[in-house]
Amino acid sequence: MTPAKENDFSRGEIWRVIMRMAVPMMLAELVNVLYSVVDRMYIGHMAGIGDLALTGLGITTPIVSLVTAFASLCGTGGGPLCSIYRGKGDTVQAEKIMGNTLTMILGIGLTLTVGLLLFMEPVLYAFGASQATFPYAYTYGMIYVCGTVFAMISLGMNYFINAQGFAKIGMLTVTVSAVVNIILDPIFIFVFKMGIAGAAIATVIAQGCSAVWVMRFLLGKRSLLKLRLANMRLEIATAAKILSLGLSGFVMKATTGLVQILYNVQLRRYGGDSFIGSMTIVNSIRDVLFMTFHGLTNGCQPVIGYNYGAKAYDRVRGAIRFTTLACGLYAFVCWVIVLLIPGPLTRIFNGEEELLRICIPAIRIFFSGFVFKACQMVGQCVFVALGRSGKAIFFSLLRKIIIVVPLLYLLPVIPGLGAFGVFWSEPAADFICSIACYTTMYFTVYKAMDREHSSGILS
Repeated sequence: MTPAKENDFSRGEIWRVIMRMAVPMMLAELVNVLYSVVDRMYIGHMAGIGDLALTGLGITTPIVSLVTAFASLCGTGGGPLCSIYRGKGDTVQAEKIMGNTLTMILGIGLTLTVGLLLFMEPVLYAFGASQATFPYAYTYGMIYVCGTVFAMISLGMNYFINAQGFAKIGMLTVTVSAVVNIILDPIFIFVFKMGIAGAAIATVIAQGCSAVWVMRFLLGKRSLLKLRLANMRLEIATAAKILSLGLSGFVMKATTGLVQILYNVQLRRYGGDSFIGSMTIVNSIRDVLFMTFHGLTNGCQPVIGYNYGAKAYDRVRGAIRFTTLACGLYAFVCWVIVLLIPGPLTRIFNGEEELLRICIPAIRIFFSGFVFKACQMVGQCVFVALGRSGKAIFFSLLRKIIIVVPLLYLLPVIPGLGAFGVFWSEPAADFICSIACYTTMYFTVYKAMDREHSSGILS
């Protein structure tokens, strides 16, 4: 079977097509999460300074989110558009989108690198660093941003490997980075005694290896779409399409970074450095749990986009049904496990009594609404896959800005809540926004396909 036929998403049972894409992506997410979590595990167990170093690493989390946000701006804009044009059979436009995306990644990546290096100190203090945690945050942040371009190529251009149906190659993109990082982490941190600087250096080297892997594939013979120098000449119309669709992915990641900053600021105000360290652990657990969500929705996205471009609306509806069921079952299982064993989960990262005292109730509060996450993940996935960036952006803003931000300031002042009120903002937003997002998707997309099937038009 030729690659073009093998990666034709209009063939076969829809759930099999999605899982053929999703399983490698879930494995890639697992490996990707493991290497960031391993960073935190090693740092959290550094003798004598593990808690402060872990908190310092948590202070830099919004910087990582910012880099990821700009990679998503380009990748989640270009990738789905590429899938749609592949479904239409327009290879020329698909390749032009890929080339323009790479140009934007390089330009944005270099700009971010220079800006963050120049303003790292005030940025970290604004993010919630204290005199005790600043040295660790500054050391990690300054080294990490030197690999910004590598990270953005690896994350942003990997969408084009998956958009062509090469999910296993896309999985290996992440695997290469993760394996290199996991091997180098203990060597640099403990053998060479470089501490948190060693963790950052290992991460940059790993991202560089991953970027090389992506570029070699897209420039090679196996790629269905060719990365050509002529297509890297930035065209305003093409760039506008990419940015318009990618804006939803950017907003979701950027607002995550904003909320992380506010989490740190409010936790430092009402609880201190130990509460920020606890949030780092909570975020690590969340990252692990989200890997399957991301694998399923990222696997579903090119399938939905392709079939939408081919006007195969029955298959689009089938993809939505399957992804909803799979994500819902997964969310329920995770919800039960996390609420039952918060203590052992905390000890993976740090076993100090102070962090355990905070983390056990914090984890139970933070994840109490996790079962509703599936609804928003599926809703956002469908909106992005169909090019409905406006709705995806709205629900991202609704959750993180309109709901979470006010709660971060209101809940901690309630008597008896204090710093734990910060953690309560998460389940409140999960419930409200997830129901609103999925309901809107159901009536404006899923049900609309019944009405518009005969005309072949979906507004």
